Amino acid sequence: MSMLTPPGMGGQYRITGDKYPRMRRPRRRGRLVLMMVASVAVVGVGGWGTLQLIDVFTGGGKQASASGSKAACATKASPSPSADAAAVPKPAQITVNVYNATPRSGLAKSTADELKKRGFRIGDVGNASAQWDKKVKGTGVLLGPAASLDTSLPVLATQLTGAERRTEATRKGTTVDLIIGTAFKNLTAKAAADKALAALNGAAAPTAGASASPKACS
Repeated sequence: MSMLTPPGMGGQYRITGDKYPRMRRPRRRGRLVLMMVASVAVVGVGGWGTLQLIDVFTGGGKQASASGSKAACATKASPSPSADAAAVPKPAQITVNVYNATPRSGLAKSTADELKKRGFRIGDVGNASAQWDKKVKGTGVLLGPAASLDTSLPVLATQLTGAERRTEATRKGTTVDLIIGTAFKNLTAKAAADKALAALNGAAAPTAGASASPKACS
């Protein structure tokens, strides 16, 4: 009789052999279900993130690029305030007095006539005052009020290469003087003067082979 057989019991109730029944722990199905739900959630979040990345690198990126291009075009199309502030006057807006400080006669009139043909307004024409007469050694002196230093005088200087620019703090008005010096021969050639004037206004012609595409900002 086996030691596991209760006293007084035999026959079919007797336990024989050397193998004993083992008690199995109940399976934790709840934990398996929870793990499956968590896995599905992780896969779902990953799929949503992938869709967002695809949108950024396709449709969203194109939309942002288009918005940036439109903004750049708007910036190019709109003139900057600084460019307007730096604009110089046209020759027709400048009145020039022409004075001859050399012993040669007729220079004031001939120079004034040529400046008039080039679009400048002409004021007084004659011999220079004693302050300047026979005292200007270069091609000439361009004289005006303080406000003309960065406006009228640079425009007039395109017509006479090498002329000295001076201003008088107490001078009123906008008229400027061209005082012809002893080294003067002629005004700057018109073609060269026009080119210098265009460059001064920032309106130089585009270089060969360079063209702007109007469709780039459509």
